[in-house]
Amino acid sequence: MGRRLTEILNSSSSGKFRLILVAAFAVVSLLLAAALLSPESPFFYLPLRIALSSRRPRIYDPTCDSRRDHHSYSATKYHRTPSPQPSPYLLAKLRDYEDLHRRCGPLSDPTLNPQEFRTDDCKFVVYAPSQGLGNRILGLSSTFLYALLTNRVLLVEFGPDMEDLFCEPFPNSTWYLPETFPFRFQLQTYRFRKAYSFGTLLQKKEEDQQKKGGKFSLLDSSAPALLQIFLQDKYNDYDKLFFRDENQGFVHRVPWLALVHDGYFIPCLFQMQSFRSELEKLFPDQETVFHHLAKYLLSPSNEAWGHITGFYEAYLAKAEERIGYQIRVFEPKKTPFPAVMKQIMSCTQKHRILPQSSEVALRNETSKSILVASLSRKYYEEIDSMYGERSHCGIAVYQASHEGKQHFGDNSHNMKAWMDIYLLSMSDVLVTSSMSTFGYVAAGIAGVRPWIVMIPDPYHPRGADEPSCERAVNIEPCFHFPPWFAYPDQPGTVGPVARCEDVSWGLKIVGG
Repeated sequence: MGRRLTEILNSSSSGKFRLILVAAFAVVSLLLAAALLSPESPFFYLPLRIALSSRRPRIYDPTCDSRRDHHSYSATKYHRTPSPQPSPYLLAKLRDYEDLHRRCGPLSDPTLNPQEFRTDDCKFVVYAPSQGLGNRILGLSSTFLYALLTNRVLLVEFGPDMEDLFCEPFPNSTWYLPETFPFRFQLQTYRFRKAYSFGTLLQKKEEDQQKKGGKFSLLDSSAPALLQIFLQDKYNDYDKLFFRDENQGFVHRVPWLALVHDGYFIPCLFQMQSFRSELEKLFPDQETVFHHLAKYLLSPSNEAWGHITGFYEAYLAKAEERIGYQIRVFEPKKTPFPAVMKQIMSCTQKHRILPQSSEVALRNETSKSILVASLSRKYYEEIDSMYGERSHCGIAVYQASHEGKQHFGDNSHNMKAWMDIYLLSMSDVLVTSSMSTFGYVAAGIAGVRPWIVMIPDPYHPRGADEPSCERAVNIEPCFHFPPWFAYPDQPGTVGPVARCEDVSWGLKIVGG
């Protein structure tokens, strides 16, 4: 090998030139690869920009039957009181956002001129969900509001299990992350988190500064091109510092954010001074934030709308009153069925949502449809045995689906879940389950304050004298895992938040 190398070096000048050229190319390639792999390098942004300019092989469908028809349903068929109306400021903000999304987002119309609709000053936030549909809807709504507040374009990374659940929300564009996005399948991996998360970066820079001595500040740090914001239930103390005002200036400078979470973190945004005044203008009635976001963002696709309206017209439309039961038991093997039914019936009969079964023939004066949404069929059968068999008295009990258990990665399962959520939102009265994001979403879309049944929990037992259910103070969802410094009893905490009715460690928006 050494003699061969000597022969090459002693060859003609043209051979030497070729060797030097190859060596130079190898060195440049290594340097370029290192630059592209470093999120703090300006070269890192190039593959992200290239991905955004590419076309996703998806046909944009501007038609959305639910967006066109849902007003007639809500006005004449199920809601007895008018739905909350969005503020003019929110409507104007949404129109401005639609312009931003058309200008910066992935091109959905091949006839559009890329130079006209692409600029270099755009910033993005990618939403990457992982849990059940209720959690995903809450996380998606929270991410969209953060995008509104920070002038970012929302892109979603939905897997096949989320296909064709929702209409495209933004006119003449798409919200889908391009398939050529370089980190598309890595956004939720542990390796990606260790390399690109806000918490990891913050911890590393703080440790480096401690070695040097002196006080650490993110404001003095250069911003990377891409940053993961990890806010799942197991996020650490460094991840939680995303909700500190002093760190938002640094985050604002990052062109691409990837939010990995499945929760309703909007109560924490209301506690941040950098967002509070804008939020108060967007939502003068701060107890309807989720309702307005969900109604704007989440219109059922034509396929989903067909399932929803078909079931509604066949079974629920003729009733004078519709009652929705949303029953979720997280530990069915450790939570006896009779104990759950006792809580449900104690709640509904005590608060006169339904009469005692023996009183049905005497008291029922209006026709009622009861919709039971549950993974289990047992609850439907029990309620039907109590009331449905007396259908001659005007009460009928229905169930649209019963999957047995929650499935992940299953599009058909999510389609049925979305159908159940929207059918529940067509109820006049809602009875939901404690800790259930499914119930939060249904009540929020409906604009109806639910009765929350305190489902027996083997890990958090309740006292015998505690009520079987509580009426929610409003229609806002609960954020189950807020950072410790967000609780209203912490020093310096401000904002319209309080602990949740059903989750003592959770926070929700109240007042305003």
